[in-house]
Amino acid sequence: MTNLEQTLDTRFTVQFSPSTFLMRFGRREIFVCNDFRNRHYQVNPVIECSTGVQAGHLEILLFRKWLVILSKAR
Repeated sequence: MTNLEQTLDTRFTVQFSPSTFLMRFGRREIFVCNDFRNRHYQVNPVIECSTGVQAGHLEILLFRKWLVILSKAR
């Protein structure tokens, strides 16, 4: 069962963003938002993967615009 929620979650320091949403698949979460960080390195134009700001998170940057964060549900 998929639970789709509209949220302004502050766990990832995203506030007041109208295009933010969180999906839960059992014990996993997928958080999608616009990328707001100023990156100080060359970013791949299609897809960029890195570890998240919190332990156990994986960040995927798509087309230098959309940030997808994969994590465990709490």
